[in-house]
Amino acid sequence: MKQTVQFTLNGEVVTCIVDIRKSLLEMLREDFSLIGPKEGCAVGECGACSVLVDEEAIDSCIYLAVWVDGKEVTTIEGITKTDGSLADIQQAFIDAGAVQCGFCIPGMIISSSQFLKENPQPTRAEVRRALSGNMCRCTGYQKIIEAVELAASSK
Repeated sequence: MKQTVQFTLNGEVVTCIVDIRKSLLEMLREDFSLIGPKEGCAVGECGACSVLVDEEAIDSCIYLAVWVDGKEVTTIEGITKTDGSLADIQQAFIDAGAVQCGFCIPGMIISSSQFLKENPQPTRAEVRRALSGNMCRCTGYQKIIEAVELAASSK
């Protein structure tokens, strides 16, 4: 069974006809060719697929595509500044050397960007807690935490 969904994707109103069983992650990658969100675990545990839905970070691998009807979805591809330059959090990840293999980074950046909107001057413990739903297999998280702190200090 298929359903038509209309939603705002990275600032643009879009329409898509999707199988009602399809995840948001599958729709983003297959129907919109957005490769930023990654499938890491497929069970909502690793955060590699994190996107914003109505400004809330969610795991798109366990969120049905039909649930975004009428909502706003932002992926890593949509958080750049209006002039096309990198968002502060993206630049902070580069400056802090927090990129490693890059697989988890889009989800980390999405989660971090929303967290910093809600808590612009976090403590290190708050940063750790905020990123607890995102896993990285390359690092000890130190550079990632430093990147979030760098972005917070630049505001």
